[in-house]
Amino acid sequence: MRILPPSLFHRGPFSAAIQTRFKKHANTAQTRLETRTPDPKLDSLAFHRNRLELVLRLHTLFLAKKRFPFVSVQILSRCSNHAGIDTLSAGGLLRKYPHVFQVFAHPVRQNACFKFTHKFVELLRKEDEVVCGMNDANVIKIKKILSMSVNGRVHIHAIRLMRRELGLPENFKDSIVELHSEIFRMVGLEIVELVDTNESGGRLNFVAEIEKWRHKEYIEKWFSEFEIKYSFPIHFPTGFRIAPGFREKLKNWQRLWYVKPYERMENVRIRSCGGLERYEKRAVGIIHELLCLTVEKMVAVERLVHFRKDLGIEVNLRELLLKHPGIFYISTRGNTQIAFLREGYSRGRLVEPNPIYDARRKMFELIMLGSRNTSELRVQVEAEEERKDARNNKKNSETQSGDFVIPILESFRQQCDKDIIAHPSCLCLKDLSE
Repeated sequence: MRILPPSLFHRGPFSAAIQTRFKKHANTAQTRLETRTPDPKLDSLAFHRNRLELVLRLHTLFLAKKRFPFVSVQILSRCSNHAGIDTLSAGGLLRKYPHVFQVFAHPVRQNACFKFTHKFVELLRKEDEVVCGMNDANVIKIKKILSMSVNGRVHIHAIRLMRRELGLPENFKDSIVELHSEIFRMVGLEIVELVDTNESGGRLNFVAEIEKWRHKEYIEKWFSEFEIKYSFPIHFPTGFRIAPGFREKLKNWQRLWYVKPYERMENVRIRSCGGLERYEKRAVGIIHELLCLTVEKMVAVERLVHFRKDLGIEVNLRELLLKHPGIFYISTRGNTQIAFLREGYSRGRLVEPNPIYDARRKMFELIMLGSRNTSELRVQVEAEEERKDARNNKKNSETQSGDFVIPILESFRQQCDKDIIAHPSCLCLKDLSE
């Protein structure tokens, strides 16, 4: 009798014929996020953007606690938790970006200090000037967001969280909302609404940005109205695997009718045929339009979530973004997940740049340089020091040797004249002085 080794029967010799049931693969937002096709260029852009956000937080902390035009590195190490410095130490961050931070020794205490470079401060000032000069465009942006909402109201803290992404000034509540009282109205302290939300007041007057692309495709590529009226631009990343039947599903979804962002939302029967798909497609259109209003066509997912209730997006936002990889992309580089609009980028750059993006792009370039090209930076620092020395030498050369004695003698002579007038007996002192 032949005895088989027990290793052939993983569950014993008497249970070898029992059917083994495998757990079904879960199709959730987390699994889709882990198995998605990565986009290296957008991931690199998200990484440098997170570093730029960290530098801007340091600049805000620098302005809040500044008593001198520089800060000690030791103080920065103590405040690293407040600034969000987790992956690097304070000294490592300063050494990694010499084009942003200038490290030097204190002239008296000889401890390590740092300050922001003149070039970075000039870029920040230029960005503030551009943002303050776009007041009319910012009014239209806020009005569009309110027009997409369910009842013409939006919590102002949601707009405040996306202030930098939308290109709004820091005091937009005072300079835009309260200044234009004929358009906006505050309800309480944290809710802003449109003064008139009917059809003649502007809800239906706006046209979504996607309509420009549809009109262009209809004119240039001769698509039929049935094919292009409710479609979205699709850009899959390199290496994206198309499953069997995916093309047909995408074609039917592109043709599906939905309520557009600036149209009045009626009661949608989700249980009807295509009701859930239409509801989700409207949410896709709202997120697409909201990303089009941003400066860089990207925003953190956690900031986008604050608009769910006001804009009527009653679905899982991250799952919705991952469900449409040809329209959106979520990058997980860094501590935050950033949602990108795919059609807005080509080879890691914005397709349609704007003045605010141009100023921020130069900041990106300083961050992406890292510790490279430091020789040019050293030459600039030495040239600046030479100019300062030349100015000091010029001031010193203007004052000749012995010139400082003349004011002292003149003041002494004036004092002697006053004493002679008060006391004529002191006339002999004047003669001696002459």
